[in-house]
Amino acid sequence: MKPFLRQQLARYADRLGELEFLLSREDIMKDMAQFLKLSREHTDVTAVASRWVRYQQREADLAAGQALLAESKDDADMQDMAEEEITSASAELQQLEVELQRMLLPKDPDDARNAFVEIRAGTGGDESALFAGDLLRMYSRYCERRGWKVEVFSESPSELGGYKEVVLRVEGDSVYGALKFESGGHRVQRVPATETQGRIHTSACTVAVMAEQDEAEAIKINPSDLRIDTYRASGAGGQHINKTDSAVRITHLPTGIVAECQDGRSQHSNKAQALKVLTARIHEKDRAERAAKDAAERKSLVGSGDRSDRIRTYNFPQGRLTDHRINLTLYKLLSIMEGDMDDVVNALQAYEAAQQLAALEVGGGT
Repeated sequence: MKPFLRQQLARYADRLGELEFLLSREDIMKDMAQFLKLSREHTDVTAVASRWVRYQQREADLAAGQALLAESKDDADMQDMAEEEITSASAELQQLEVELQRMLLPKDPDDARNAFVEIRAGTGGDESALFAGDLLRMYSRYCERRGWKVEVFSESPSELGGYKEVVLRVEGDSVYGALKFESGGHRVQRVPATETQGRIHTSACTVAVMAEQDEAEAIKINPSDLRIDTYRASGAGGQHINKTDSAVRITHLPTGIVAECQDGRSQHSNKAQALKVLTARIHEKDRAERAAKDAAERKSLVGSGDRSDRIRTYNFPQGRLTDHRINLTLYKLLSIMEGDMDDVVNALQAYEAAQQLAALEVGGGT
């Protein structure tokens, strides 16, 4: 194990002792907020410290096995026992080191949240709208594979069956942590259904993935900063949806961010849903600004997630998907479009972890 990791883990062991002392004080229960904060930290630190203790135990076992092997050259049974212990300890040490590296990485508090996925047609006209529909299907299928619940929050269909814009709400375990790297520009290269001469066209869509915030976050928005407009919904939905001013558009005046919803049957439900999306967009704007600031100081992990970043190309004639941020190329495009995204998601998460570990090593060495 690298020295900087040992230093980090030693600090966890020291911090565990500090936390146990603080939580044992009689006056700690007088400040319940502080008590809960320290208790949560104690849980996290204990998990790391216990794995570090196990690592040190297995290191000692490995050293004992190696010493026994050296001392028992004339005893075949003892040598077999020593070699078995060396093999077992070495394998567990490798596994423990991987676990400890992962546990030391900075945690994004939003990773465990549900998410909104916004897909918007870009350059390419009708073909771009059709590709937006394909992306909607891809993400929906992937979420089904993960056991997540998918809800179409709002939609603006195109005439040929695609979407000018569609917003999904995805609910489940660690949704944002898996989907957050999908934000950016997605480019498709293929022969459109409307192309009569078989020429390959290039079009694009943009995707924005936003962590859903708690209702308490929505409450923090100053009502005086909001302009709420109602209008008559358009599109499918029956007589009721077309005859009442139930659609709602909310504008956050300080930022100019807009969210709207017309899919619900009542103005109240549409307002509530639009406010959820608005809160997520404001939060994502703050996140993007922080990411841009960090990127100016050091290399960005996997891009900023800005819509203008071209992150991925889907080349149908070659059956190829290329993620430009990590130079990943997979020749399994059709299965990916059916929701088999694990290779892509896992590669992006592994890349981020490697970058974070490198940054941690630099920090640990200073």
